[in-house]
Amino acid sequence: MFIVEKYNESRDKNYDLLIKQLKALIEDEKNRIANLSNASALLNQFLDRVNWVGFYLHEDGELVLGPFQGLPACVRIPLGKGVCGTAAFKRETARVEDVHQFPGHIACDAASQSEIVVPIVKEGELIGVLDIDSPEKNRFDELDQQKLEEFVSVLVKFL
Repeated sequence: MFIVEKYNESRDKNYDLLIKQLKALIEDEKNRIANLSNASALLNQFLDRVNWVGFYLHEDGELVLGPFQGLPACVRIPLGKGVCGTAAFKRETARVEDVHQFPGHIACDAASQSEIVVPIVKEGELIGVLDIDSPEKNRFDELDQQKLEEFVSVLVKFL
């Protein structure tokens, strides 16, 4: 059994440990779905104050629900729509303090208040996005963004 460890130190060091654990967990596996599944479970166990962690995969010009932890979710999201579709279209991380203030927000879970979405791009090709929701407004900060982008940069090597 794989156990997520946390230091009783800084969030920065905890994220570094998380990324190290991700590498150990997926480095010998080639299956994309298996790696995304374990990555979402790892993040869900590591992060506090979140209610949904998962992936949407780019397919035929839209995002399609992939492995996740949380309540059932929207299955398809057009590129450029909602937080996920916008982040995917722009290929830029979207960190939203209050999703209800985001134009065109797609509400899959009414409890979600804030969100961070990190695009997954490999060799110029959009693979999908990492999507994390929180029931708290302003849950995600610059450190979360930096470390989650680093998490995705490691993950993409195994997709």
